[in-house]
Amino acid sequence: MIQLQSLTKAFGDRILLDNVTWQIGDRDRVGLCGPNGAGKTTLLKMLAGLDEPDTGVVQRPNSATLGYLPQDGLSHRGRTIVDEATQALEPLVLMKVEMHALEERLAEPGVPEAEHEAILHRYSEIQDRFRMADGYQMDLKVGSVLNGLGFEASQFHDMAEHLSGGWQMRLALAKLLLQAPDLLLLDEPTNHLDLDARNWLEDYLVGYPHAVIVVSHDRYFLDAVVTRIADLSLRTITDYHCNYSKYLVERDARLDRLREAKRRQDEEIGRVEAFIDRFRYQATKAAQVQSRIKMLERIERIEVPPERKRIHFQFPAAARSGRVVLELKHARKAYGDKVVLKSVDLHVERGDRIALVGHNGAGKSTLMRLLSGAEAPDAGERIEGHQVVMQYFAQDEATRLNPALTVYETLAAGSPNTMIPAIRNILGGFLFSGDDIYKKAAVLSGGERTRLAVARMLLRPSNTLLLDEPTNHLDIDSKEVLLDALVDYGGTLVFVSHDRYFVDRLATKVIDVGNGQATLYPGDYEAFLWRQKQVALSASGATAPAAAPPARPASASGATRPGPSSAPAPAPAAQARNYAAKKRDEAEQRKRERARRALQDRIGDLETRIAEAERGIKELEARLADPAFYGHPDAAKPVIDEHQALMWKVGELLSQWEMLTGELEQNRA
Repeated sequence: MIQLQSLTKAFGDRILLDNVTWQIGDRDRVGLCGPNGAGKTTLLKMLAGLDEPDTGVVQRPNSATLGYLPQDGLSHRGRTIVDEATQALEPLVLMKVEMHALEERLAEPGVPEAEHEAILHRYSEIQDRFRMADGYQMDLKVGSVLNGLGFEASQFHDMAEHLSGGWQMRLALAKLLLQAPDLLLLDEPTNHLDLDARNWLEDYLVGYPHAVIVVSHDRYFLDAVVTRIADLSLRTITDYHCNYSKYLVERDARLDRLREAKRRQDEEIGRVEAFIDRFRYQATKAAQVQSRIKMLERIERIEVPPERKRIHFQFPAAARSGRVVLELKHARKAYGDKVVLKSVDLHVERGDRIALVGHNGAGKSTLMRLLSGAEAPDAGERIEGHQVVMQYFAQDEATRLNPALTVYETLAAGSPNTMIPAIRNILGGFLFSGDDIYKKAAVLSGGERTRLAVARMLLRPSNTLLLDEPTNHLDIDSKEVLLDALVDYGGTLVFVSHDRYFVDRLATKVIDVGNGQATLYPGDYEAFLWRQKQVALSASGATAPAAAPPARPASASGATRPGPSSAPAPAPAAQARNYAAKKRDEAEQRKRERARRALQDRIGDLETRIAEAERGIKELEARLADPAFYGHPDAAKPVIDEHQALMWKVGELLSQWEMLTGELEQNRA
């Protein structure tokens, strides 16, 4: 459908794309990935026609329609929310307006018969086109998309200019989805969506009838939506026909092969350059030297992206808290006439990992402020447990940084002396490298300030963490650093996040905030969704059972208990089947692990033998390079034969190595 032909794009001396040829089919769902600054947003703008390549062309069919959602910066005013969304269906709106005008003309008395006949003919034609384009479903379609993205029906007739920046972007996304362009270009579409809206958007895009290219730092979203990953790095695009999780495995395997090929190439180049340097000024070797110089010029050097170090980080130790960490009793909070929380009872115990979920505006951040003590309840009380050392990461945490301090000084201030050596590693994990660490906090962008605030939190001791959307503005690698640290965190965790992968990995309990209540559900987020579906089925009178979620033990202390949504205990027979299946899976996993270890041992042995043979080759080549060596042919021949035999041996060993590494990759997959 759309092709890039020999496309090049640079900013100054920095080349983002170099002679790239690439194409997108009309039903492709592509996840555009790559390191920060690789040019993902620039590529989307060129595809959308908002930016031009330096050389090359973007070929599009004349009839193709494009829709582009930037990360931010869009606003709407002058219409209500529903009217603004309906503008996305402008052809249908114009037909509807014309139909109403024709109806009014037909209702007028005294219209000449010939004109009446012409109006009827035109009305019939427009009505058929309107019906064929599902025009009579237009209001339902607009309402469905707005509801899916979190707009309440009571908001539909509010003026669009009163929306915040995040809701403006939701409205822009709604208009794009309603337009249904042939190519949908989405740059971080989930940035301003809560979990419910993200889940809805995932389902919508999976069924979208045209091509989609999406940039997202939400791993779960990419896994659910895309069927192809375009990796933008080293000024080119590499395609992987799989979802994001499989892409990570295939990319790492490809990079391992690339690094090994580069190592071999560097060794070969080193040997050739050593020969050239040794015999450059010897007339008897001039032809051989020139031959090798030309060979070096013809070699296409293998380029490998810099390897990003994976940071394994642990929070600094803190004193152990008491069993009861926090309690809210009959807590109420209102802002003016709007009651956000009414008579909430909440009980947080040591070791709990609680995710707060609910639509935007439900009161999650308000509940976090009450738990942290940043705000007091209007009624009821907050009780803090014994020896609680708390850190509260607010949504606006980035604005609380001292603008006069540098990046490094921000982390060093207030950190224990034992953590000072880890500061540079932590900064690298959050994309601060080189001279970035000497920048003042005042000159950082909003995303950089957020990353710095998260990094600062990691260096301070605590036994209780309250985190309100800490993953905003973090790329996938930075999220992994934070996530790994939180998985290993030994204290109590209460958090709000709109990143589904983040919630799935961490939560052992879920609190659903909404309608002034905070209802606790034991189990992970998958179990919570299953219970919600059961409630919806019961409410609708449906009898079809939903598939049960995987069991995950969790204590059910505190908060309001779910009544009809609690899952029934499985029958003994089902328990026995589940136990047997689990044991089979564990046995299969152990078998795969043993096979993997055996392969790794054989590969290690081969690598040792290859290294020994290559050392022997180098020693023999040093002798072969001596001009006096060939003065005694009888003595030279055994050495030459040994060199040839070692070369064959290395070739055979490398062939075995490649075969075994391929088996190891299959085992891991």
